[in-house]
Amino acid sequence: MEVVNAIEQRRSVKAFDPNHSMSKAEIDKLLSLAILSPTAFNIQNWRFVVPSDPALRKEIRQAAWDQAQVTDASLLVVLCADLKAWDKEPGRYWVNAPQPVQDFMVPAIGQYYAGKDQVQRDEAMRSCGIAAMTLMLAAKEMGYGSCPMDGFDFEAVGKLINLPQDHVIAMFVAIGKGVQEPWPRGGQLPIGEVVIQNQFG
Repeated sequence: MEVVNAIEQRRSVKAFDPNHSMSKAEIDKLLSLAILSPTAFNIQNWRFVVPSDPALRKEIRQAAWDQAQVTDASLLVVLCADLKAWDKEPGRYWVNAPQPVQDFMVPAIGQYYAGKDQVQRDEAMRSCGIAAMTLMLAAKEMGYGSCPMDGFDFEAVGKLINLPQDHVIAMFVAIGKGVQEPWPRGGQLPIGEVVIQNQFG
């Protein structure tokens, strides 16, 4: 499937076949593509929690207002981010770059993030959002439906997955074999309303 078709055809699937399982190879492929998603300064701050224990999935479902896709989807990915990834051996993010690039980029990471909690959180959300879209488009290309989710108790889910203190949850992505046609698009705003030339009036 071409990328354009995947974008046009991707819809949020709400009903998945609970008896369908994805192979380990398929899951590995999806996650391998997700980690190619771009991050600022290449800090790769996303962390992908994959709850495979059925009992844990049921508990997460309860924290997600009993939404069936949490347990019925073949794969649930809790997209998290390490807020302090920028400060954890930052040299490794540029280890394969030429030395002049390393000499410039590695110190710049700390200069950009140190002492700026809001910047760190904003970066976490950007990174996870990009990775989520990568997951959803890759899933579509592989013949699977997906659903991005933020309808859950973030604090409760954090406890269930033992979220480290310096991490944050951004969203879920549920992926699997859809069993119902998704709702029609609710209505797209005209491009002239959402695309602003040069500056707001």
